[in-house]
Amino acid sequence: MFRLPTLLASLLLIGATAALASEQHAKPDGARLYAQRCSACHGADGHGGVGVPLALPAFLSSVDDAYLHDTVRHGRPGRVMPAFTQLSEAEVGAIIAHIRSWPGQKRPETLSRDRIAGNAARGKTLYEHHCTACHGVSGEGGHGTGVTLSRPRSAPILAPALNNPGFLAAASDALIKTTLIRGRDGTPMRSFLKQGLTERDLDDIVSYVRAFGQLPPPPSARVLESESPVLVRQSPYTVEETVEKVKTAIGAANMRLIRIQTLDQGFVEEGKEDHRQVIVYSCDFNFLNEALKVDPRVGLFLPCRITVVQQADKVLVMSINPKRLSRIFNNAELNGLCEKMHEIYISILEETIL
Repeated sequence: MFRLPTLLASLLLIGATAALASEQHAKPDGARLYAQRCSACHGADGHGGVGVPLALPAFLSSVDDAYLHDTVRHGRPGRVMPAFTQLSEAEVGAIIAHIRSWPGQKRPETLSRDRIAGNAARGKTLYEHHCTACHGVSGEGGHGTGVTLSRPRSAPILAPALNNPGFLAAASDALIKTTLIRGRDGTPMRSFLKQGLTERDLDDIVSYVRAFGQLPPPPSARVLESESPVLVRQSPYTVEETVEKVKTAIGAANMRLIRIQTLDQGFVEEGKEDHRQVIVYSCDFNFLNEALKVDPRVGLFLPCRITVVQQADKVLVMSINPKRLSRIFNNAELNGLCEKMHEIYISILEETIL
Protein backbone atom coordinates (compact mmCIF):
# COMPACT_ATOMS: atom_id res chain seq x y z
CA MET A 1 0.00 0.00 0.00
CA PHE A 2 1.04 3.62 -0.60
CA ARG A 3 1.94 5.65 2.45
CA LEU A 4 -0.01 8.89 2.65
CA PRO A 5 3.02 11.24 2.22
CA THR A 6 4.18 9.24 -0.82
CA LEU A 7 0.70 9.31 -2.34
CA LEU A 8 0.40 13.05 -1.77
CA ALA A 9 3.82 13.66 -3.31
CA SER A 10 2.85 11.59 -6.35
CA LEU A 11 -0.39 13.46 -6.78
CA LEU A 12 1.39 16.82 -6.48
CA LEU A 13 3.95 15.74 -9.08
CA ILE A 14 1.22 14.59 -11.47
CA GLY A 15 -0.68 17.83 -10.93
CA ALA A 16 2.42 19.95 -11.53
CA THR A 17 3.24 18.01 -14.71
CA ALA A 18 -0.32 18.40 -15.98
CA ALA A 19 -0.28 22.12 -15.18
CA LEU A 20 3.04 22.54 -17.01
CA ALA A 21 1.72 20.63 -20.03
CA SER A 22 -1.44 22.74 -19.98
CA GLU A 23 0.59 25.95 -19.79
CA GLN A 24 2.79 24.84 -22.68
CA HIS A 25 -0.32 23.99 -24.69
CA ALA A 26 -1.91 27.34 -23.84
CA LYS A 27 1.24 29.28 -24.78
CA PRO A 28 2.56 28.14 -28.16
CA ASP A 29 6.23 28.78 -28.90
CA GLY A 30 6.20 31.76 -31.27
CA ALA A 31 9.87 31.42 -32.21
CA ARG A 32 9.39 27.76 -33.15
CA LEU A 33 6.21 28.50 -35.10
CA TYR A 34 7.90 31.37 -36.95
CA ALA A 35 10.83 29.11 -37.83
CA GLN A 36 8.44 26.43 -39.11
CA ARG A 37 5.93 28.61 -40.94
CA CYS A 38 7.59 31.90 -41.86
CA SER A 39 11.39 31.83 -41.89
CA ALA A 40 11.75 29.98 -45.22
CA CYS A 41 10.35 33.04 -47.02
CA HIS A 42 10.90 35.96 -44.62
CA GLY A 43 14.27 34.88 -43.22
CA ALA A 44 15.19 33.55 -39.78
CA ASP A 45 15.73 37.09 -38.53
CA GLY A 46 12.99 38.71 -40.60
CA HIS A 47 15.27 40.31 -43.18
CA GLY A 48 13.52 38.71 -46.13
CA GLY A 49 14.16 36.25 -48.94
CA VAL A 50 11.40 35.03 -51.24
CA GLY A 51 9.09 36.97 -48.92
CA VAL A 52 9.47 40.66 -48.08
CA PRO A 53 11.51 41.74 -45.04
CA LEU A 54 9.45 42.04 -41.86
CA ALA A 55 12.16 43.38 -39.57
CA LEU A 56 12.21 46.89 -41.03
CA PRO A 57 11.58 49.14 -38.00
CA ALA A 58 9.61 51.55 -40.19
CA PHE A 59 7.30 48.69 -41.13
CA LEU A 60 6.66 47.17 -37.71
CA SER A 61 6.22 50.60 -36.11
CA SER A 62 3.44 51.49 -38.55
CA VAL A 63 1.36 48.28 -38.61
CA ASP A 64 -0.75 47.10 -35.69
CA ASP A 65 -1.29 43.56 -34.48
CA ALA A 66 -4.69 43.39 -36.23
CA TYR A 67 -2.97 43.90 -39.58
CA LEU A 68 -0.38 41.19 -38.86
CA HIS A 69 -3.10 38.83 -37.63
CA ASP A 70 -5.29 39.31 -40.69
CA THR A 71 -2.29 39.00 -43.01
CA VAL A 72 -1.48 35.59 -41.53
CA ARG A 73 -5.13 34.57 -41.77
CA HIS A 74 -5.88 35.83 -45.30
CA GLY A 75 -2.43 35.74 -46.89
CA ARG A 76 -2.07 37.39 -50.27
CA PRO A 77 -3.86 35.24 -52.85
CA GLY A 78 -1.64 34.78 -55.88
CA ARG A 79 1.16 36.88 -54.35
CA VAL A 80 3.38 34.21 -52.73
CA MET A 81 2.04 34.64 -49.16
CA PRO A 82 -0.40 31.78 -48.39
CA ALA A 83 -3.30 31.97 -45.94
CA PHE A 84 -2.52 30.11 -42.69
CA THR A 85 -6.05 29.10 -41.82
CA GLN A 86 -4.87 25.97 -39.99
CA LEU A 87 -3.20 27.91 -37.16
CA SER A 88 -5.07 28.52 -33.92
CA GLU A 89 -5.62 32.04 -32.60
CA ALA A 90 -3.06 31.35 -29.88
CA GLU A 91 -0.49 30.26 -32.48
CA VAL A 92 -1.06 33.35 -34.63
CA GLY A 93 -0.70 35.52 -31.54
CA ALA A 94 2.53 33.75 -30.60
CA ILE A 95 4.02 34.38 -34.04
CA ILE A 96 3.11 38.07 -33.83
CA ALA A 97 4.62 38.31 -30.33
CA HIS A 98 7.84 36.76 -31.63
CA ILE A 99 8.03 39.25 -34.51
CA ARG A 100 7.44 42.09 -32.05
CA SER A 101 10.30 40.79 -29.87
CA TRP A 102 12.99 41.46 -32.46
CA PRO A 103 15.59 44.05 -31.37
CA GLY A 104 14.95 47.70 -32.15
CA GLN A 105 11.23 47.32 -32.79
CA LYS A 106 8.66 49.83 -31.60
CA ARG A 107 5.07 48.77 -31.04
CA PRO A 108 2.55 51.14 -32.74
CA GLU A 109 -0.70 52.30 -31.27
CA THR A 110 -3.86 50.37 -32.14
CA LEU A 111 -5.32 51.90 -35.29
CA SER A 112 -8.98 52.62 -35.92
CA ARG A 113 -10.90 50.20 -38.14
CA ASP A 114 -13.34 52.92 -39.23
CA ARG A 115 -13.59 53.86 -42.89
CA ILE A 116 -12.23 57.20 -44.08
CA ALA A 117 -14.72 59.32 -46.01
CA GLY A 118 -12.69 60.62 -48.93
CA ASN A 119 -13.38 61.40 -52.57
CA ALA A 120 -12.37 58.29 -54.52
CA ALA A 121 -12.72 60.01 -57.91
CA ARG A 122 -10.31 62.75 -56.86
CA GLY A 123 -8.11 60.10 -55.23
CA LYS A 124 -7.82 58.28 -58.56
CA THR A 125 -6.09 61.28 -60.14
CA LEU A 126 -3.74 61.62 -57.16
CA TYR A 127 -3.00 57.89 -57.21
CA GLU A 128 -2.17 57.95 -60.91
CA HIS A 129 0.28 60.81 -60.34
CA HIS A 130 1.99 59.60 -57.15
CA CYS A 131 1.55 55.82 -56.80
CA THR A 132 1.48 53.98 -60.13
CA ALA A 133 5.26 53.91 -60.62
CA CYS A 134 5.62 51.41 -57.76
CA HIS A 135 2.17 49.96 -57.13
CA GLY A 136 0.94 49.74 -60.72
CA VAL A 137 -1.87 51.39 -62.63
CA SER A 138 -4.47 49.05 -61.15
CA GLY A 139 -2.77 48.49 -57.80
CA GLU A 140 -1.19 45.23 -58.97
CA GLY A 141 2.10 45.87 -57.15
CA GLY A 142 5.67 45.03 -58.10
CA HIS A 143 6.67 41.98 -60.10
CA GLY A 144 8.65 39.06 -58.78
CA THR A 145 9.16 37.95 -55.19
CA GLY A 146 10.62 39.55 -52.09
CA VAL A 147 14.28 40.53 -52.07
CA THR A 148 15.52 37.61 -54.19
CA LEU A 149 16.97 37.57 -57.69
CA SER A 150 13.48 37.73 -59.19
CA ARG A 151 12.96 41.24 -57.80
CA PRO A 152 14.10 44.18 -59.94
CA ARG A 153 17.42 45.49 -58.64
CA SER A 154 16.04 49.04 -58.68
CA ALA A 155 13.71 48.29 -55.74
CA PRO A 156 14.98 47.17 -52.32
CA ILE A 157 11.69 45.36 -51.63
CA LEU A 158 8.65 44.31 -53.61
CA ALA A 159 5.92 46.96 -53.72
CA PRO A 160 2.73 45.38 -52.33
CA ALA A 161 -0.35 44.79 -54.47
CA LEU A 162 -2.93 47.24 -53.16
CA ASN A 163 -5.76 45.58 -55.09
CA ASN A 164 -5.11 42.20 -53.50
CA PRO A 165 -8.08 40.90 -51.48
CA GLY A 166 -5.77 39.76 -48.69
CA PHE A 167 -4.23 43.22 -48.33
CA LEU A 168 -7.60 44.95 -48.42
CA ALA A 169 -8.94 42.59 -45.74
CA ALA A 170 -5.94 43.17 -43.46
CA ALA A 171 -5.20 46.88 -43.90
CA SER A 172 -7.50 49.41 -42.26
CA ASP A 173 -8.00 52.82 -43.80
CA ALA A 174 -6.09 54.30 -40.86
CA LEU A 175 -3.13 52.01 -41.53
CA ILE A 176 -3.01 52.98 -45.21
CA LYS A 177 -3.19 56.66 -44.30
CA THR A 178 -0.50 56.26 -41.62
CA THR A 179 1.80 54.74 -44.25
CA LEU A 180 1.11 57.66 -46.60
CA ILE A 181 1.86 60.13 -43.81
CA ARG A 182 5.08 58.50 -42.53
CA GLY A 183 6.39 56.71 -45.58
CA ARG A 184 8.65 53.70 -45.03
CA ASP A 185 12.30 54.34 -44.27
CA GLY A 186 14.55 51.97 -46.19
CA THR A 187 12.13 51.79 -49.13
CA PRO A 188 11.15 54.11 -52.01
CA MET A 189 7.96 54.97 -50.07
CA ARG A 190 8.39 58.57 -48.85
CA SER A 191 6.04 60.65 -46.73
CA PHE A 192 3.35 62.13 -48.95
CA LEU A 193 2.98 65.10 -46.61
CA LYS A 194 6.64 65.92 -47.22
CA GLN A 195 5.89 65.77 -50.94
CA GLY A 196 3.36 68.56 -50.53
CA LEU A 197 0.07 66.66 -50.29
CA THR A 198 -2.54 67.51 -47.69
CA GLU A 199 -4.41 65.22 -45.33
CA ARG A 200 -7.49 65.67 -47.50
CA ASP A 201 -5.44 64.40 -50.45
CA LEU A 202 -4.43 61.36 -48.44
CA ASP A 203 -8.06 60.66 -47.46
CA ASP A 204 -8.98 60.71 -51.14
CA ILE A 205 -6.15 58.31 -52.07
CA VAL A 206 -7.19 55.94 -49.28
CA SER A 207 -10.78 55.97 -50.53
CA TYR A 208 -9.61 55.18 -54.06
CA VAL A 209 -7.46 52.27 -52.87
CA ARG A 210 -10.36 50.96 -50.77
CA ALA A 211 -12.54 51.02 -53.91
CA PHE A 212 -10.35 48.27 -55.39
CA GLY A 213 -12.26 45.94 -53.09
CA GLN A 214 -15.49 46.63 -54.97
CA LEU A 215 -14.02 45.20 -58.19
CA PRO A 216 -13.72 41.50 -59.13
CA PRO A 217 -10.48 39.92 -57.84
CA PRO A 218 -7.64 40.83 -60.21
CA PRO A 219 -5.92 38.20 -62.38
CA SER A 220 -2.88 38.52 -60.09
CA ALA A 221 -4.94 36.93 -57.30
CA ARG A 222 -5.82 33.83 -59.32
CA VAL A 223 -4.43 30.54 -58.03
CA LEU A 224 -4.25 27.57 -60.36
CA GLU A 225 -6.50 24.60 -59.79
CA SER A 226 -4.72 21.33 -60.40
CA GLU A 227 -5.09 17.59 -60.34
CA SER A 228 -2.67 15.19 -58.64
CA PRO A 229 0.86 16.26 -57.64
CA VAL A 230 2.34 13.78 -60.12
CA LEU A 231 1.59 13.23 -63.81
CA VAL A 232 1.69 9.48 -64.59
CA ARG A 233 1.33 7.37 -67.73
CA GLN A 234 1.79 3.63 -68.22
CA SER A 235 4.28 2.68 -70.89
CA PRO A 236 3.79 -0.35 -73.15
CA TYR A 237 7.57 -0.69 -73.47
CA THR A 238 10.41 -1.97 -71.31
CA VAL A 239 12.29 0.46 -69.06
CA GLU A 240 15.17 0.68 -71.55
CA GLU A 241 12.83 1.25 -74.49
CA THR A 242 10.81 3.81 -72.53
CA VAL A 243 13.96 5.79 -71.66
CA GLU A 244 14.86 5.93 -75.35
CA LYS A 245 11.33 7.11 -76.14
CA VAL A 246 11.68 9.83 -73.47
CA LYS A 247 14.92 11.02 -75.08
CA THR A 248 13.18 11.27 -78.46
CA ALA A 249 10.20 13.14 -76.94
CA ILE A 250 12.55 15.59 -75.22
CA GLY A 251 14.18 16.40 -78.56
CA ALA A 252 10.77 16.88 -80.14
CA ALA A 253 9.96 19.41 -77.38
CA ASN A 254 13.12 21.39 -78.31
CA MET A 255 14.69 20.70 -74.93
CA ARG A 256 18.29 19.77 -74.25
CA LEU A 257 19.08 16.39 -72.72
CA ILE A 258 21.26 16.89 -69.63
CA ARG A 259 21.85 13.42 -68.19
CA ILE A 260 20.32 10.03 -67.42
CA GLN A 261 20.84 8.25 -64.11
CA THR A 262 19.25 5.72 -61.80
CA LEU A 263 17.22 7.06 -58.89
CA ASP A 264 19.58 5.50 -56.36
CA GLN A 265 22.82 6.69 -57.96
CA GLY A 266 25.11 7.99 -55.23
CA PHE A 267 23.11 6.25 -52.52
CA VAL A 268 24.30 2.71 -53.22
CA GLU A 269 27.64 1.16 -54.05
CA GLU A 270 28.70 1.83 -57.63
CA GLY A 271 27.62 -1.01 -59.88
CA LYS A 272 24.69 -1.98 -57.66
CA GLU A 273 22.23 0.66 -58.92
CA ASP A 274 18.67 -0.38 -59.73
CA HIS A 275 18.26 0.14 -63.48
CA ARG A 276 14.52 -0.43 -63.20
CA GLN A 277 14.26 3.11 -61.77
CA VAL A 278 15.68 5.81 -64.04
CA ILE A 279 15.44 9.60 -64.12
CA VAL A 280 16.01 11.65 -67.26
CA TYR A 281 17.05 15.32 -66.91
CA SER A 282 16.46 17.89 -69.64
CA CYS A 283 16.04 21.64 -69.88
CA ASP A 284 15.02 24.60 -71.98
CA PHE A 285 17.49 27.08 -70.50
CA ASN A 286 15.77 30.18 -71.87
CA PHE A 287 12.54 29.06 -70.22
CA LEU A 288 14.40 28.26 -66.98
CA ASN A 289 15.94 31.74 -66.81
CA GLU A 290 12.57 33.35 -67.51
CA ALA A 291 10.94 31.33 -64.73
CA LEU A 292 13.73 32.04 -62.22
CA LYS A 293 13.18 35.77 -62.69
CA VAL A 294 9.55 35.32 -61.66
CA ASP A 295 10.11 32.99 -58.71
CA PRO A 296 13.44 31.35 -57.75
CA ARG A 297 11.58 28.42 -56.19
CA VAL A 298 11.04 26.94 -59.66
CA GLY A 299 14.45 25.38 -59.09
CA LEU A 300 12.53 22.70 -57.19
CA PHE A 301 11.01 21.36 -60.41
CA LEU A 302 13.27 22.74 -63.15
CA PRO A 303 15.29 21.46 -64.99
CA CYS A 304 12.70 18.99 -66.27
CA ARG A 305 12.81 15.54 -64.71
CA ILE A 306 11.05 12.54 -66.26
CA THR A 307 11.13 9.36 -64.19
CA VAL A 308 10.73 5.83 -65.54
CA VAL A 309 10.13 3.03 -63.02
CA GLN A 310 9.14 -0.60 -63.19
CA GLN A 311 6.57 -1.66 -60.61
CA ALA A 312 5.82 -5.41 -60.78
CA ASP A 313 4.82 -5.98 -64.43
CA LYS A 314 4.11 -2.30 -65.17
CA VAL A 315 6.44 0.39 -66.49
CA LEU A 316 5.38 3.88 -65.43
CA VAL A 317 6.64 7.17 -66.83
CA MET A 318 5.97 10.21 -64.67
CA SER A 319 6.84 13.79 -63.77
CA ILE A 320 5.94 16.33 -61.15
CA ASN A 321 2.86 18.47 -61.90
CA PRO A 322 3.98 22.12 -62.32
CA LYS A 323 0.39 23.37 -61.93
CA ARG A 324 0.23 21.80 -58.49
CA LEU A 325 3.45 23.54 -57.47
CA SER A 326 2.19 26.88 -58.75
CA ARG A 327 -0.80 26.47 -56.43
CA ILE A 328 1.46 25.62 -53.49
CA PHE A 329 3.76 28.55 -54.23
CA ASN A 330 0.71 30.87 -54.38
CA ASN A 331 2.35 33.02 -57.05
CA ALA A 332 -0.07 33.94 -59.83
CA GLU A 333 2.78 35.32 -61.94
CA LEU A 334 3.93 31.73 -62.26
CA ASN A 335 0.58 30.51 -63.54
CA GLY A 336 1.26 31.04 -67.24
CA LEU A 337 4.72 29.54 -67.00
CA CYS A 338 3.48 26.54 -65.02
CA GLU A 339 0.63 25.97 -67.44
CA LYS A 340 3.14 26.03 -70.29
CA MET A 341 5.44 23.61 -68.44
CA HIS A 342 2.45 21.37 -67.70
CA GLU A 343 1.70 21.20 -71.44
CA ILE A 344 5.33 20.32 -72.20
CA TYR A 345 5.41 17.57 -69.58
CA ILE A 346 2.14 16.10 -70.86
CA SER A 347 3.41 16.18 -74.45
CA ILE A 348 6.60 14.36 -73.44
CA LEU A 349 4.66 11.71 -71.51
CA GLU A 350 2.14 11.19 -74.32
CA GLU A 351 4.84 11.07 -77.00
CA THR A 352 6.76 8.52 -74.93
CA ILE A 353 3.93 5.99 -74.70
CA LEU A 354 2.81 6.20 -78.35
